[in-house]
Amino acid sequence: MVDIKDVTLAGHHIILRSPRSDDLEGLCDAANDGEIWKNQFAFFPSVSEMSIYLQNLIKHDNTVLPFVIVEKKSNRIIGMTRFLHMDHENRRVEIGHTWIAQSFRGTAVNTEAKFLILQYAFEKLHCITVEIRVDVLNKVSRKAIERLGAKQDGILRKHEIMKNGRIGNIICYSIISEEWPDIRESLMTRLSGYKSKLYHLIFYLLIFPIVI
Repeated sequence: MVDIKDVTLAGHHIILRSPRSDDLEGLCDAANDGEIWKNQFAFFPSVSEMSIYLQNLIKHDNTVLPFVIVEKKSNRIIGMTRFLHMDHENRRVEIGHTWIAQSFRGTAVNTEAKFLILQYAFEKLHCITVEIRVDVLNKVSRKAIERLGAKQDGILRKHEIMKNGRIGNIICYSIISEEWPDIRESLMTRLSGYKSKLYHLIFYLLIFPIVI
């Protein structure tokens, strides 16, 4: 049985922690960076909706476990992610509702967030399946999920009415516990690659400093 409780997960680049009442300004700043509410494939909050959004995150029930994504270097809030639809009896969980400030997309942040949350699901909660759902038309997210190593389970037809009135079909992916060791190794390799790029950049700047 999944034992759900608030927890803090720390990596090299980020910290995943429970949302707090004093996170409002930080979440608004992160949401403004890229205007995440304009995403046509998900229901992400605008700045005017953020207060209610935060209150709902704080008072979550035992089927949801939200995480604020904090960059360690600046201690700045840069996004959100969460466990949801937690099936305690069958040790299944979905991860989703993830959004990241535009300035941090394409960096190690999303990879490390996925690594930390998957590691906790399989190694601490002892889940046997982790599910990820995404709009069929969201090709960017689908490629990212497939690159992660998740397998397609099927499509939920006419599953969600989007903000623009479009009725979306949702594609379901999953990772099972037997697949986690290989995916874990792949994510660790990708994270090491980010570190290597950073070290090369630092070395280059030391050898060829920028002159203003």
